[in-house]
Amino acid sequence: MAERVTEQKNEHSINIDEMEALDIVNLMHQEDQRIHKGIEQALQRIADAVDLIVTKWRQSGRVFVAGAGTSGRVGVLDAVELGPTFSVDPDRWIAFVAGGRQAMWEPLEQHEDSETNLINSLEQYNFNSKDVVIGISASGFTPYSVSALTYARDIGASTISISCNHETISSEISDVAIELVVGPEIIRGSTRLKAGTAQKMVINMISTAVMVRLGKVYQNEMVDMQLVNKKLMKRAETMLTDLTMLPESEVQQLMMETNQDIKLSLLIAKTGCDLPQARDTLIQTSGHVKQAIQILAQQNNNN
Repeated sequence: MAERVTEQKNEHSINIDEMEALDIVNLMHQEDQRIHKGIEQALQRIADAVDLIVTKWRQSGRVFVAGAGTSGRVGVLDAVELGPTFSVDPDRWIAFVAGGRQAMWEPLEQHEDSETNLINSLEQYNFNSKDVVIGISASGFTPYSVSALTYARDIGASTISISCNHETISSEISDVAIELVVGPEIIRGSTRLKAGTAQKMVINMISTAVMVRLGKVYQNEMVDMQLVNKKLMKRAETMLTDLTMLPESEVQQLMMETNQDIKLSLLIAKTGCDLPQARDTLIQTSGHVKQAIQILAQQNNNN
């Protein structure tokens, strides 16, 4: 345990229990700068994880994220946002936390040693070789996430690990091993701090970059978001007005004609095509609006 960075004593915070509030938060701010360096050193591995997931996703694969304690909660926080933000089916990017849903609200860290529960959960989803497991663990040795990676490897599925130590078991059994070494915590072993923040930043990077690569973003706009309330409807109309320079009334009419489909509305406004042609072209480009615009522009030039 002592050899693991996440379990070492931080020499900068030995006297933290004697500090005033400003000194404590200053120290935390300084220590948090190490998060960026730790992530910077792992950027290529993070990109590799994105490419792996995109490849599997296009083969109808799914993503399963597994972690215990803070790591598990980080995975759940990211996963639940993908539906409203990118219209991802909840059965395609699934997060598990040791102890189940209750562990999101209560400290059930005793379940981090559970291995069979997670395997049973994966089996219930008919987990197979097309799928991907992301095992999140600050130490890189947590039995719960390690069991997910081991099971995935054994059946030929793809494996990605996110940990905050060097040369972990998780790394050894992963196709893509992301090690975010951010140094000892200011409170020894409290990986809800730097380690947890680094893990949240990286899982955000992975999921967001995957969604961009899958065509769920046009320029830097969320063109695949779920329009489930008035605020989001207004956001979509403002987005389309900005992107097309059309008056609000025409944008609203387009949205009515496409049954509130941002991508179809945008494609019709940008190219002048009709609704069936817009649908067919988006299918051809697997939902990539910019590619669809280029195809229709080329067809118009040829005509």
